[in-house]
Amino acid sequence: MHRRLYGRGALFDVDPAGLVARLVGIRPYELHTEKLEHPGGPPLLVLSGGRGLGKSAVLAELWDAYTGHTRRGEARRRTPVALIDCEDEQFARPPHEESPESWSPVWQALLVVAEQLTEPVRAAGQLTFPRLTAGLVAVRASDWSGRTDSDRIRRELVRILLLNERASRFTLAGRWAAKVASKVIAAASGGGPFVAATVEATLEALSEGVTHRKEQKPATWYRSYPNAGGNAKRGLLLLAGNFRAGGASREHAERWLVRALLADLADAYSGLGSHLTRLGRPLVLLDNAGGGPGAGLLDAVLRDRADGVADQVVWVATVRGPDHPALGDAVRRALPEVARATDWAPGGSPSSRALVAPLPPLSPDDTLHMVGAVCYDVEPPPRFPHATHRLTGGNPLGIALLATAARQHPEQATSLGRLLTARIRLEEGQADEGRPVYAELLARLAPADRLEELTVLAAAHGQASATALAQARLPDDFGSSGVRALRIRLAEEGIPEETGHFVGDPFLRTLLLLRLHHRQADHTGWRETHETMIAHFAAGRGFRTPSPGVAAFRLYHRLALGDTAEAVAHLRDMFPVLATRAWLLTLRLLGTAPYFHAHDTEGRDADGHEDRRSAVALGRTDAGEEPPEGVDRALHLRIRRLLHAVWQVSDPLVLPDPRVCERLEFELLQLSDLRPAGGALLFAASRAWPRDALAGRPLRVPEDDGDMDGDGNDGGHRTGNGPDGGDGDGSDGEA
Repeated sequence: MHRRLYGRGALFDVDPAGLVARLVGIRPYELHTEKLEHPGGPPLLVLSGGRGLGKSAVLAELWDAYTGHTRRGEARRRTPVALIDCEDEQFARPPHEESPESWSPVWQALLVVAEQLTEPVRAAGQLTFPRLTAGLVAVRASDWSGRTDSDRIRRELVRILLLNERASRFTLAGRWAAKVASKVIAAASGGGPFVAATVEATLEALSEGVTHRKEQKPATWYRSYPNAGGNAKRGLLLLAGNFRAGGASREHAERWLVRALLADLADAYSGLGSHLTRLGRPLVLLDNAGGGPGAGLLDAVLRDRADGVADQVVWVATVRGPDHPALGDAVRRALPEVARATDWAPGGSPSSRALVAPLPPLSPDDTLHMVGAVCYDVEPPPRFPHATHRLTGGNPLGIALLATAARQHPEQATSLGRLLTARIRLEEGQADEGRPVYAELLARLAPADRLEELTVLAAAHGQASATALAQARLPDDFGSSGVRALRIRLAEEGIPEETGHFVGDPFLRTLLLLRLHHRQADHTGWRETHETMIAHFAAGRGFRTPSPGVAAFRLYHRLALGDTAEAVAHLRDMFPVLATRAWLLTLRLLGTAPYFHAHDTEGRDADGHEDRRSAVALGRTDAGEEPPEGVDRALHLRIRRLLHAVWQVSDPLVLPDPRVCERLEFELLQLSDLRPAGGALLFAASRAWPRDALAGRPLRVPEDDGDMDGDGNDGGHRTGNGPDGGDGDGSDGEA
């Protein structure tokens, strides 16, 4: 059973067998075989999802699940397994300053994957890669031509040749590779063409009989390379030439290198007795396969499988976001749907050979268990797991870091806002205090190259307001095109769109706004950003319809600066005249304005962290509130209490106060009596909103319940927070 992950039983379950056991043929953490699903060839499994959903953690767990240890503590694989991060630095550029014509991320990835697959496996012989060895040497040989640093060439060559050497306790690892490297360098140092001499010497070494008979296959396998004319040496030279040519020619050569890796693996699993010593299928894990060598590896595997070049390797890749361009026809299944059977059958296209399973957020129960496991030696506040799940939406990374912070700072765990600004140490014995929790989370959840822009644009609601912010607060070269590109980037990374917000993910948006608030000690950037939004919505540009959209969004940003008077006045004055649904949507929008600890008009932090919203909502400050002259005092105070109640229960950084929820219900019930024409909708909201708040859901405006009381028309505001039913600032309704 999986030991550190939560909510991923569909992958790791043993009895009955989960997806991984059925694909690999071996139970995780055990040497017991499992009946193979899709014996003719498994699908390429792709785990998708946004940042922080645990894709890398799943691959790390797969690695551990198929790696055991001997009594001496030596790692022994239960089946050949390799894991690479396609965004790792080693795949970004060549290791030296050589010409890029003889190197690519795919070339490097194949070398690293093969190195890991040669590691010892329990009760089975060591894998070797003669075909891949010959291909990798042929490609790199052109860079070695004319170089005088023979030591470096020798090191690179030995590293590749070690893919074809069987280590044992009777021989020193690398002896054969070093011997062959000397022969290759000597042969290539002659007067003939360097690449041809290197290829010929390599083929000769692989066929000398110093290795197993199967490893002589390069002498015959590369004869089938296109236009090789049955000559293995010519085939390798053509492969090297195509690789150096770049473009589609290089992609063709890389496909042959991937095919060489898979052919070597197929050899190891065929022949007399191989089924007795090799259990299950080999496993190759590609993290962040949307970048670096990932796309080339996925394309090569899927295209070959579609062309009938079958293999038995279990490829598991992760991609950031909901999908990948190369997976258009892939079969898609929710993770629970593949727990017992994949119901997968390939079609005619290469991408149909893939099975995409998005990783879902964790459930409240999973969050409770994870917090308990992390805080094993401290007792967090009883409602801390619920508050954590409500804030993070079940994001495993967010849950883990918040739980770690609560363990290190139990005295601050009563307030998520304070906990997010506390510093967190991620390693035992870490010398410094670490970064604030919100900064650590943003380093992992937000694109690093766009963190500054996102910090500002988190306050925007759509294209128009984001463009206004970009023009006022970001460099001149960003502009509206940068805004559009960033919105596409967010969608590609799996950050969903949400009506009324430029950054759709509530957890990420909260962290970004917290960063914006704390960038300067006097909160200058926070004030100027919201003042820019106030000016933008005061102008009302881009709207086809007027109030409540423009006014509501302007007041939303005034609330973010701590100015509540105008919002109360607007809701009070609009209550008798605005359609009930539109009025409730306005109230709900205003209640989602960000709220941080109070500071005065000059930006200085106030002492303490008192949240005055509960006091206002419960009527404790009514005596000190003087409504404007001529205003119904009872209605004014009721609206003021209601706004602060909605503001408190909607705040992701605090748990809804049950007393405030009761007051919320009461105030809406009283308002339903004051306006009979919209009473049914107000009555329904009085019942729905406290339930939503206590359950950790956004407040939902109920649909009409069939009581046609004369207020069924919502003035065109049935969907969304904005006046056009779009993103709230007219980006769907701009002229």
